[in-house]
Amino acid sequence: MAQTVVERRSIDVVPDEERHGTAFSQFTLWLGANLQITTVVTGALAVVLGGDVVWSLAGLLAGNLLGGAVMALHSAQGPRLGLPQMISSRAQFGVRGAVVPLVLVVVMYIGFFASGSVLAGQAVGKLTHLGPVPGILLFALVTAVVATVGYRVVHALGRVASVVCALSFLYLGGRLLDRIDLGDVVAHQHHFSLPMFLLAMSLSASWQLAFGPYVADYSRYLPRTTSARATFGWTLGGTVLGAQWSMAFGVLVAATAGPAFLDDQVGYVVGLGGAGLVASFLYFVVALGKLTVNVLNTYGGFMSIVTGVSGFRGQRALSQRGRTAYIAAVMVAGTAVALAGRNSFLDSFADFLLFLLTFFTPWSAINLVDYYLISKERYDLPALSDPDGRYGGWRLGALVVYGIALAAQFPFLSTSFYTGPLVDPLGGADISWIVGLVVPAVLYYFVGRHRRATAPALTETPGAPVMSGASVSPVSPVSHGASAGPAGSRHDERGPAAPVDRPAAAPLTPRGE
Repeated sequence: MAQTVVERRSIDVVPDEERHGTAFSQFTLWLGANLQITTVVTGALAVVLGGDVVWSLAGLLAGNLLGGAVMALHSAQGPRLGLPQMISSRAQFGVRGAVVPLVLVVVMYIGFFASGSVLAGQAVGKLTHLGPVPGILLFALVTAVVATVGYRVVHALGRVASVVCALSFLYLGGRLLDRIDLGDVVAHQHHFSLPMFLLAMSLSASWQLAFGPYVADYSRYLPRTTSARATFGWTLGGTVLGAQWSMAFGVLVAATAGPAFLDDQVGYVVGLGGAGLVASFLYFVVALGKLTVNVLNTYGGFMSIVTGVSGFRGQRALSQRGRTAYIAAVMVAGTAVALAGRNSFLDSFADFLLFLLTFFTPWSAINLVDYYLISKERYDLPALSDPDGRYGGWRLGALVVYGIALAAQFPFLSTSFYTGPLVDPLGGADISWIVGLVVPAVLYYFVGRHRRATAPALTETPGAPVMSGASVSPVSPVSHGASAGPAGSRHDERGPAAPVDRPAAAPLTPRGE
């Protein structure tokens, strides 16, 4: 079947005939999404907030590896389920209960849209000679257009950005090393401080974990037969390489440039490269890198809003007009925040990153424990849209665990507006995100382990082929281009169709289990 450039899928399952691509596409997308100015600023914060060069680099690498592994585990869910990432949260929190983490996810997307627009607006403003405010507005409009076109263009943009930004960072890195004495910088900045090491680790881990709520959105079109190991590996490789490369550059720039970088992050980085046409090209590169990741934030934001709303309205698909309206809403909200907060960017961004971590580490822990340890990668996909089905409307157990995990983190949390009582006894170290991973993972496993007996024996998908040699119960097919309505009926673009009989499900027993 011929594929169109403009995407028409949203929260509905991607059928097998529309699947395409290879796991390597995850490497180029996440490399391109991380080789950009906001990642540079994130690395620089490790030094700006008091760390030294050597241990900041080590802490950032540790956080990127740990957070990236968690993020890549989410990515591996995409080919298996064929659904946006946050839809799978309904299996843990309930079809309607998933709105609790979804609200926070939407806030995250809008925040990252805003922070990205501030930096990209500087670049676009310089490139067009219009100034930062028109630059922010123009950048936001282009972001919304690309996100509206959808998945194929998002990945094409990632491929271009991965090459252009990698070459540009190689050039900028060489220019930086020409200006500084790296041996002298390292010799005078290698004093270990546990709080500063953990701060650097928290910054990079939060950066990676923040991708978790939407990473599977960009792997869900991969063929169902795509290896989970390949999806995990290419995602991890791209995101860790891109993030550590950019953050290491930020550490060295912040350690050697001082106020010159802090006062104008984009201007200083571009100034490293030169003037004239070189500077114009580098401003374009800054905007390209930010466009890549801001499109991801906008696309994921609209997916999350639709997921939350559809849990109450019963939608299983979305029209192109509805898609455009949701994306416009994300763009307007993010742009408003960018314009309001652009003059206090660095302080606001650091607190935003660390505070986000408080809310998303418990969600990641619960989602991954359920998918890999309790449900064993097997979900009843039609039930994810049915509040009266297998997963119910609200799952109190997961919501209680999530609440306990949030509360457990606050004594260990350290931000400019709140410091928990256990931060000082730990020498000022913020370990709240570690607590936020361990506590919900353990609690949810014990709360949810009884559900292993009731989980489907493999992922039930309307019209999907049998996988892994397993026998599958009959599930009523939903025709291509149609979206399932209430149980026992189906609707397509031409209006309601005749009722569909749903045979009783036989026990699902894969061979060898």
